[in-house]
Amino acid sequence: MKKTWLALFISSLLFSCVNDFSNKPSLYKHLPEDASLTLKLNNLETFINSTENNSVLNTLERYTSISKLDTLIDPIKNLNPETEAIISFQGNSYILASKYSDDLFKIDSLKNVVSESFSSPSGTITKTSIENATIYNGIKDSIFLASNNLETLKAALDKSESNLELEKLFNTTDQTKIASTVINTKSIQPKFSNYAFLNQSDFTNQIVLDLDISDNEFSFSGITQANDSTSSLINSFKNTIPQENSITQISPRDAYSVLSITYNDYSTFKINLSRYNKKVTDSINQHFDYSSEIGVIARAGDEAIVIKSIDPELTEEHFENSEFVEGFRDVVINRFESPEIISEAFSPFINKDDASYFMRLDTFFIFSDNVDFLKSIITDYLNNNTIQNSEVYQNISEQLNDESSILVLMNDISLNAVFDDNFSEEKNLNLSQYKLSAVQYIYDNNFAHVNGIVKAHKRRRQSKSVTEEYNISLDADMLMAPQTVKNHITRQKDIVAQDVNNVLYLISNKGTVLWKKQLHGPVLGKIEQIDTYKNGRLQLAFATPKRVYVLDRNGKDVNAFPLKFNDEITQPLSVFDYDKKKEYRLLVTQGRSLLMYDKNGKSVSGFTFNRANNTISTQPKHFRIGTKDYIVFAEGQKLQILNRVGKTRIDVKPSFNFSGNSIFNYKNSFTTTTEEGTLLQIDTKGKTNISSLNLSKDHFLTTTSKTLVSLDDNKLTIRSKSIELDFGDYADPQIFYINDKIYVTTTDLQTKKVYLFDSQTKPIDNFPVYGNSAIALDNIDKDRNLEFVVKGDDNAVVIYEITQ
Repeated sequence: MKKTWLALFISSLLFSCVNDFSNKPSLYKHLPEDASLTLKLNNLETFINSTENNSVLNTLERYTSISKLDTLIDPIKNLNPETEAIISFQGNSYILASKYSDDLFKIDSLKNVVSESFSSPSGTITKTSIENATIYNGIKDSIFLASNNLETLKAALDKSESNLELEKLFNTTDQTKIASTVINTKSIQPKFSNYAFLNQSDFTNQIVLDLDISDNEFSFSGITQANDSTSSLINSFKNTIPQENSITQISPRDAYSVLSITYNDYSTFKINLSRYNKKVTDSINQHFDYSSEIGVIARAGDEAIVIKSIDPELTEEHFENSEFVEGFRDVVINRFESPEIISEAFSPFINKDDASYFMRLDTFFIFSDNVDFLKSIITDYLNNNTIQNSEVYQNISEQLNDESSILVLMNDISLNAVFDDNFSEEKNLNLSQYKLSAVQYIYDNNFAHVNGIVKAHKRRRQSKSVTEEYNISLDADMLMAPQTVKNHITRQKDIVAQDVNNVLYLISNKGTVLWKKQLHGPVLGKIEQIDTYKNGRLQLAFATPKRVYVLDRNGKDVNAFPLKFNDEITQPLSVFDYDKKKEYRLLVTQGRSLLMYDKNGKSVSGFTFNRANNTISTQPKHFRIGTKDYIVFAEGQKLQILNRVGKTRIDVKPSFNFSGNSIFNYKNSFTTTTEEGTLLQIDTKGKTNISSLNLSKDHFLTTTSKTLVSLDDNKLTIRSKSIELDFGDYADPQIFYINDKIYVTTTDLQTKKVYLFDSQTKPIDNFPVYGNSAIALDNIDKDRNLEFVVKGDDNAVVIYEITQ
């Protein structure tokens, strides 16, 4: 399993009540007390998919230690736990614990596998070698345990006392997140460029984080607490209140990194620091008595210390005897005779003691050993060329608190330096998209909240722009056009897609592959959603040539499904909910036959349709017109219109050469077209109306109840208004009705261009865009902008956003 080392990376950035489980097997019983790092994976497959697709984590594989760790833990990706899995790391070994199930570790289908079992005083142990990696596993009290190290596994099997502290910490985490981690800072001492205080083992104790991971972003949030109030640096903020981090207002956009430390009462903060540093408080030095924030701006070898004052005039009085150096754009730069007092007052947060020049900008006092750096800060500040006003800062600030005790911002160069320090190699990583990353601590009553984000920057979208949000690669070429489905948990939309190996994917609207499921064939038509249990939880319902599936949110089969068939299913699954009471009927088409099932997979005996005389050539559809139900489909040259029980409701006498387009309810008539290019409509009394549309044989038709759209060669017609497209190979047009507005779309599969129009055939701004299939247009998240999903490259799902 790649990328389990994610939490090791997060710990680098950062340094930048137990429930009653009596008589229940506990995963924590077998975990070590002194683990450096522990990961709880709430869904192992989702975690694997998310980390393997994350661009930063893929980049870090260039480090030798990461590459070796990937190989070491690679066998874990073959596990399939029904519940969470927990992994603890100690040195070069790990121990994994998960609830045992028969399907947890199946290796029958894997190649180059050697497995053997042997007895030991600790119990039966199985050694499995997969490719170049070895994993040992055993079972104790219904808990599956696995390790790369035999002695580590034996110790876990023999362990009798539960790790209550670890259990308590994980009980505070969010079960809906992909994963959570506990980092023992006494064991891990990462290095952090520029800010030595974050490297110290006594900065804090354990850190508990929830993780969110997607293709181009990961974020984390949690808490940290130090046991000793005097010897842990984080407790320097005890009895202080975090303030707004305002140094970004004067930090140049091209700064490599920015540090901000805030407090509401400097005297309290000074006393806490004195206790930590074990020295007497200096009552004479009053330069910083009116400060509320101190920080550091770093850029290309230069550093500036920034102090924000709540009373600049009083602060300035303490610097009135300084020597004038020069004026620059109405700002006075002075020489500071005692630069060492800054590090003395703020150690270990500030260690620079040679900042011998300073200036005042509004409420900020800025110190540096380089006058030119001070001038560049003035220039950028006066031109509003600051981090506060940058797109990159706006891109991440919404996910951060406005006030924090400690805030660290890093650009891509500084982020690269952090990685180099911690992995003991120098690599020129491609992190250019990660213009700004952040970590913050917010102190709160003996503990601190922790937030962090590493996110690819995308330029701010212009009005009515179309922006590619995510590009998700499947394991093989895509078989069907992606579609959106409702997520009943988030009330947003997810995406389903299938590849040529008949693997079905559920993908979040952030581009994370949530799960994959092997099917027995290609999905026929559209995937429907039903609420089998009438509890608001939705399932996916669809057919393949020999199966009918109903899958729950996690991709698991529901009730008696899948239903298996010997004869081929020839049309997509039709799902009917006649009275909107969630008493679903699933209609299966097999050549000339129709088979009706209920939502539990049982045959509905009351449906008595006899075998058709000819092959059913369109998917059966249900329409409610007035108070009556109609089931409609074409077979041979006959249009069949049935009632609920499969009896003929309207006997349509004439014969037709159907075009192959679907049957629609257009203006309360059953509507389709013929091979001759005519529009065929039959009303509820059986009256037939045929009108010429002057269409060629190979045309497309789609309608809503009031809008008719046709595509004939390169001529698109919407409500009798036509537009000529470039000549090409076009997919069926589609109609979407969203926010009281009609959209019509088609895709030129030859040039791979997606077109989008309004109901008046007016092209939507910034179209066409790249795409290689029909699209699914929807509002898939909580903002006001529409998104659409489409096939990109042969194995890629692309998510676009249309800014209104």
